[in-house]
Amino acid sequence: MRSTLRRARGRLAMSVGRLASTVPLSAEFGFDRGTPVDRHYIEAFLAANAADIRGRVLEIGDDSYSRQFGGKRVTQQDVLHVDPDHPGATIIGDLCDPSVLPSAAFDCMILTQTLHLIFDMGQAVAQIRRALRPAGVALITVPGITPIDRGEWNATWYWSLTGPALQRLLSDRFEPGKLTLQVYGNLYSASAFLHGAALEEVSRAKLETYDPAYPVIVAARAEA
Repeated sequence: MRSTLRRARGRLAMSVGRLASTVPLSAEFGFDRGTPVDRHYIEAFLAANAADIRGRVLEIGDDSYSRQFGGKRVTQQDVLHVDPDHPGATIIGDLCDPSVLPSAAFDCMILTQTLHLIFDMGQAVAQIRRALRPAGVALITVPGITPIDRGEWNATWYWSLTGPALQRLLSDRFEPGKLTLQVYGNLYSASAFLHGAALEEVSRAKLETYDPAYPVIVAARAEA
C-alpha cells in the first residue's frame, strides 16, 4: 500500500496539471514528503569520493555525511557552525573569517550546499584552501536550478552556480589539474525539485540522464 501511494504521488508530481500549478507540492524542498531530489545527486557525489573522507574531517553544519560516507576512516571530526549554541559544533564562526579555521589542519572538508549562502565566495574558497593539509581534499556541492529557502536561509541565499562558474571560482585557489567537476540534472529532475516532489515519488532511472542545460547540483573535488 505504501509503495503504491508513493508511485501514485509520483505520477501526480509530474503530471501536466501539476506542471501548470503555481503552488509547489512542498515549500520545504520535499523534506516534508521524504528525501529532496537534490540529495540523490549530492549523496551520489559523496559516495563516489568516499575514500577522500578520512583523517581529520571538517563538515559544515553537522557530521552526518562524515559518518555516512567516512565511517571509521575519520579519526578526528570537526563541525563548523555560525551559531555558538548549535549542538555538536566544534568550531564557531564565519567561514570567510581568517581567524576561524586553523591552517593546514584538515585532510578533508565537506561543504554541501554552503557556498551559495556566502556573499564573498572567493574569500570562503581562500579559507578552505588555507585550512587543507597538503593533498587534503574539499568536497563541495552548490545548487544550480533550485527553489530558494523561505525560512532561515532566505536572507543569505545569494547565488546559484553553473559548472563553469564553480570551476572558475575554485581555479583562483586550486590548480586546475587538481580540480574535478561533476554536474547533475536534467529537465525531469529540475522540474521535480522545483515542485518539491520527494525522491521517493519520482523515477530514479530518469534522474540519471544528464542534460547540461538543467544543472540541479554542481559538485567539485578540489585537492590542495
